[in-house]
Amino acid sequence: MGKQIPRLVIAATQSGGGKTTVATGLMAAFRGMGLTVQPFKVGPDYLDPTYHRLACGRNGENLDTWLVPPERLTAQYLQAANGADIAVIEGVMGLYDGGRKGVSSTAEIAKRLQAPVVLVLGCRSVGESAAAAALGFRAYDPDVNLAGVILNRLGSATHEAMIREAMERIGMPVFGAVHRTDDMTLPSRHLGLVAAAEGTAEPVIRAMGEKMADSLDLTALRHLAETAPALTSGERTGENTSIFEASKTGGEFLMSTERFGETVSIFDASEPGTKALTSKKRVRIAVARDEAFSFYYPSSLAVLENLGADLVFFSPLHDTKLPQCDGLILGGGYPELYAEKLASNTSMRRAIRQQAENGMPVYAECGGYMYLLESLTDLNGKTWPMTGVFPGRAVMTSNLHTVGYIEAKLTQNTLLGKVGSILRGHEFHFSQAELPPGEVHPFLFTKLRDGSTYAAGQIRRNVIGSYLHLHFVGCPQAAMSFLEVCRSWDRSF
Repeated sequence: MGKQIPRLVIAATQSGGGKTTVATGLMAAFRGMGLTVQPFKVGPDYLDPTYHRLACGRNGENLDTWLVPPERLTAQYLQAANGADIAVIEGVMGLYDGGRKGVSSTAEIAKRLQAPVVLVLGCRSVGESAAAAALGFRAYDPDVNLAGVILNRLGSATHEAMIREAMERIGMPVFGAVHRTDDMTLPSRHLGLVAAAEGTAEPVIRAMGEKMADSLDLTALRHLAETAPALTSGERTGENTSIFEASKTGGEFLMSTERFGETVSIFDASEPGTKALTSKKRVRIAVARDEAFSFYYPSSLAVLENLGADLVFFSPLHDTKLPQCDGLILGGGYPELYAEKLASNTSMRRAIRQQAENGMPVYAECGGYMYLLESLTDLNGKTWPMTGVFPGRAVMTSNLHTVGYIEAKLTQNTLLGKVGSILRGHEFHFSQAELPPGEVHPFLFTKLRDGSTYAAGQIRRNVIGSYLHLHFVGCPQAAMSFLEVCRSWDRSF
């Protein structure tokens, strides 16, 4: 039996069109009406969901058909939206933009979830041509339910009236009109928006919610969301299959596993080894999380919990020692902005290096990988010592070094799986790793967009690090492999 959760997609014609402002403000406005709002973000972005969480009071979920197999998308959506009155899905880039052949585009996600789309149109320096753009977007793919538009960055009442008249002539509903203002700009930096955890976003998000409540037809948008049909997960159920969610308590992310009888998991519980692992002893995994390391998908961490991990969070910036644990995860973030403080915490750097030498399983990606190198050169050209688990140094560059979806093949046995295993992930970084000659790489990366290949990452004993970002919902076998290595390691070493 299907489950009906009202939903709509907020898309745009291109990046920079204002969809994050509109979507986040709409979430806050719906919440202000007393609705429980579940936020989603199309694509691999880590930062927008932090703003969504502030607006909604619920953790955001990424919807991505490269990182997560498309057949698991609906189950993932239903799990995350459980208990919500409405779901708001912020798109990525332009409506039809994504990876090669449109993989994980906003349009693809909207079609798979049978969700109506509202297109945010940036109207600065444009008049009736806005209607031509809307008409083209509607006609480009008739299978996309483009239900109407929101006019953004209008200059005056006259400007708004001109475009509304043009939209009426083509039969395009207008769900709101937002005039230009200077009080709704989120701070940004080289990786995108500044992380919401840094505390600068709350007043801006309040202003967004108030602005969207005044500028948008919230009643019409809610009715539009209610037109979305019921969905079924399409996944097999099984005994002790669980769904899990991330909840916010006291300003912290707490991962919890909740059982709802015979429900489905957001990964296929019938995959080999899954049921067996859930009955094995639990392991304690330390996860780095602070201002420098904050890039995690909540449901990805929840996969680890579902498979038998107890997560304990620690700070490489503020803590002086590691918590007792059987394994360590160092996620991405902004280590380059906190390099001096990371370097000054010598006891933590020493503890991580020592445990790595003892054979503790350590998985590091992007910023976490940079922290495991010998040094990090920041944007001002100053070099700071890091943990030294791997030889080499990370050097920040002024330009984006790599961005895009990656197919990663393991070239040797690692804690993520056996040689030949294929993982899907993405890269997005302004730094580059300068490594000594002859360094052995555990991955062969293939870029989805152009098919180019290159060796990547480093490995030492039970430590693996690279610029690859993974989502364990899409590769539960890698999560199982990591936990098995953690189970076999003797923490009393």
